[in-house]
Amino acid sequence: MKCFSFLKTMMILFNLIIFLSGAALLAVGIWVSVDGPSFLKIFGPMSSSAVQFVNVGYFLIAAGAVLLALGFLGCYGAQSENKCALMMFFSILLIIFIAEVAAAVVALVYTAMAENFLTAVVVPAIKKDYGQQKDFSQVWNITMENLKCCGFNNYTDFEDSPYFKENHAFPPPCCNHTVSEPCSKMDAEKYEVQGCFKQLLHDIRTNAATVGGVAAGIGALELAAMIVSMYLYCNLK
Repeated sequence: MKCFSFLKTMMILFNLIIFLSGAALLAVGIWVSVDGPSFLKIFGPMSSSAVQFVNVGYFLIAAGAVLLALGFLGCYGAQSENKCALMMFFSILLIIFIAEVAAAVVALVYTAMAENFLTAVVVPAIKKDYGQQKDFSQVWNITMENLKCCGFNNYTDFEDSPYFKENHAFPPPCCNHTVSEPCSKMDAEKYEVQGCFKQLLHDIRTNAATVGGVAAGIGALELAAMIVSMYLYCNLK
């Protein structure tokens, strides 16, 4: 009985944190979607490019709604000892866990396929918009500067782009330049700066222990929550 009461209390506290986190994410997502300019003034130009490029507001709303529902079901199910709510909590968490495992397997097994798919989508976008679309160009500049990379595959991604046609040169990161010095094709061939996709994969593999540890920690928390919810479900009258 003491074990049941302890797990019930921990279930309530754990899901209360999830509920509050979901509410915060939902509020920020709505704020970004409804009143983006005031949000961008607080977090600066880098957030401006990121928000407009990936439309992060809708992602935050979706993530916040899922966490809000999970937290509510977990708290309500444990507090009121409601079997239906606990089973719904377990089912949603199980679906999320399976989706995460499936995504990890796909990422490991089909990396080459993902690279080919992204190449077919991203490279044409670079050739069309880089140097013409401000936010798109800024996101790529920030990415290349932070990862010390050039384009998606290499400098050839920028050939025929508006930037290349106007400047007759490649972006400075393609020649390891930190300032706006001209980066000719000869210099780009000489430096052979790696593409951002391969650089990102390299960084992930270099920090595989950290990434794996974080993923394992999240998976362990999800498994623990599922086990506790099922324990409470099975021991309710």
